[in-house]
Amino acid sequence: MTDEMTQRQIYDLKRQMEELKKCRGKHTELISLYVPASKQIFDVISYLRNEYSQSQNIKSKATMKNVLSAIESIMSRLKTFKQPPPNGLAMFVGHKSIGADKTDMVAYIIEPPMPLTTFLYRCDSEFYTQPLEDMLTEKEIYGLLLIDRRECTIGMLRGSRIEMLRYMTSQVPGKHGRGGQSQRRFERLTEIAAHEWFVKCGERASEIFLAEPNMKGILIGGSGPTKQYFVNESYLHYEIQKKIIDTFDTGYTDEFGLRELVATAADKMTDLKVSQEKNVMKRFLSEVTKSEKNMAVYGEYQVRKALEMGVVNTLLLSEGLRKYRVTMKCQSCGYTLEKTMTEEDLDGFSPPVCPTCQTSIPMALAQKVDLIDELSDLAEKTSVTVKLISRNSEEGESLYVAFGGLAGILRYPIEL
Repeated sequence: MTDEMTQRQIYDLKRQMEELKKCRGKHTELISLYVPASKQIFDVISYLRNEYSQSQNIKSKATMKNVLSAIESIMSRLKTFKQPPPNGLAMFVGHKSIGADKTDMVAYIIEPPMPLTTFLYRCDSEFYTQPLEDMLTEKEIYGLLLIDRRECTIGMLRGSRIEMLRYMTSQVPGKHGRGGQSQRRFERLTEIAAHEWFVKCGERASEIFLAEPNMKGILIGGSGPTKQYFVNESYLHYEIQKKIIDTFDTGYTDEFGLRELVATAADKMTDLKVSQEKNVMKRFLSEVTKSEKNMAVYGEYQVRKALEMGVVNTLLLSEGLRKYRVTMKCQSCGYTLEKTMTEEDLDGFSPPVCPTCQTSIPMALAQKVDLIDELSDLAEKTSVTVKLISRNSEEGESLYVAFGGLAGILRYPIEL
């Protein structure tokens, strides 16, 4: 993604963005405020007081009341800061709609992992998240091109995510059974058609790749010698031609071939993000298949136990994991109960009665922590390397589907 942001910071920001995007106001009742580190808190509060005064002219009394209460909330929270944090401050406050003509006050305060550069205030029916989205823009970008005389597929590798951008088929004639002078004439026509096809592919690919200024390089694949001929004859724009890293043999030149191209390139280009994910997953899967001295662990109970024992070397967590570690506490005897739950489990969840004192009062929901954050914090206590694995590769998908999104490579084999 970027050298300035860790995997944990990227994940946390993505999760915060998901929460923000779920919020919708009935009217323009959601306020987004971005404060760069260079902005004085006093100046921000003065600006908000002016907005408060202007908002008193809102015609809808309900909307006016909600906007004013949101501004008041922001100002009271800002007063707890002497100055903005080093990277600035993003605040999202307002009344989100919860159905049945009802609203609920929400407030999110985010210290971004990268510096904010401009001051911004916006009141709308949804939170304005573009400055944060820009921080999540993938910086590791490679162009993908598959070419032969029949097909051409153009794509992009963004981190570990593969995008197909263009697929084309040619009208280049195939083999024929003519002989004599007709054979030479048909061969000449075929070569002309092939040349025109390559020119067309080069123009389309160049147009797409030139529009991506941060592209690090281009990977070209295909079966047979055609791809190398395409490169040697410089059918791509000269600026794009300079970015070609290498050519790779693939059996397909369609959308499936893009994955094949990335997988083939990942074996040779170890600095790719997708390559690093594949390598650590291959190591884990090789341990899983061992019948003796197996150093793989998976499943939440086993992984958690191994972390508590301090025997985990690498913790593998799927980015697709959407679970929480929930702590419930009895108000009478203080007994606590921890449980892992999905977002669906939490909707309409009723806390149980305390199993210790059997009080009729349900246990109170004391804490809700994202499972990835909770396990990552647990891992840091014993210097465990944490790897967040995307679902974009076959190996990453298997971690999520076959192993529940939780796995680990041990420091040494043990019985759990």
